[in-house]
Amino acid sequence: MVSLLRRARIPVDAHGLPRDSGVTIAQLAELTQELWMLTGDELFGLGPPTPLGSFQLVMRSVIHAPDLRAALGRLAEAGDVLAGMPRLRVTVDDVLVDVEIDISRLDDSEHLAAELVAALIHRVLGWLAGRRIGLRELHLPWPAPAYAADYEIVFGRHPTFDADRLALAFDRGLLAAPLIRDEQDLADYLTDQPNVWFATRDYGSLTADQVRTILERGLRGTWPTPDDIATRLNVSTQHLRRLLRTEHTSIRQLKEDLLRDAAVASLTLGQETVEDLARRLGFSEASAFRRAFRRWTGRPPGAYRVANS
Repeated sequence: MVSLLRRARIPVDAHGLPRDSGVTIAQLAELTQELWMLTGDELFGLGPPTPLGSFQLVMRSVIHAPDLRAALGRLAEAGDVLAGMPRLRVTVDDVLVDVEIDISRLDDSEHLAAELVAALIHRVLGWLAGRRIGLRELHLPWPAPAYAADYEIVFGRHPTFDADRLALAFDRGLLAAPLIRDEQDLADYLTDQPNVWFATRDYGSLTADQVRTILERGLRGTWPTPDDIATRLNVSTQHLRRLLRTEHTSIRQLKEDLLRDAAVASLTLGQETVEDLARRLGFSEASAFRRAFRRWTGRPPGAYRVANS
């Protein structure tokens, strides 16, 4: 184990344990990859065999679900069919959706696999909908560990320990939330695992947050039209514009905010010319980009670059 920690560049003490200085997300992701290579198992051999690629296979099915209700159904089906996937029991009442995770097949005395599965399900749902899945309840079937306070950082909810099951619960209304991701989003997401599993993803719940998430794919290629965005959110284009007006913004404003942020990030790094940056962001001429940048920030690109050099 000490050699694994060292390969992941995690400092160890005289007892071969990680030092109290903390572990970064990059180090944790590297350690996870080392464990995957060692075990050939996505749950590190702590339960029924879960061959590498199982998560990708499930996500390629879930990505085509229309909303969170259907996505949860497909996750539950995967647990019933694939031996290594956790079984889910989804119960809906008048107020809450209760997602119980069966961990009876895990050989997991330190609860590592159970914690990973619970966090992954919670974060995948938020990523699919591009919005915050605020937990109303979190039940953990083990005593409070020394790091009990950290659960609130990971899940946004302090758990009930010594429960009779592992379960997450959130508002029933979220079941109707449409999935706003596409195949390209999924490809990027899968390429970034396991980093994306551990990074904090606090998605907003406003319509503007969801529209911005959909618009972000325009930075990679073709910008989605207002009709495209409305279709993804399962509303009419007119109603979408009304929703954004109540949040004091618009599709045009959100797109310009994205372009401004991308331009500022590039100028700060200083790794591409203004001409190349303008072309990448879809401007026909560098002069048009310069005019837009001055409108966004009140300064020309060159002045901004100097100010941040």
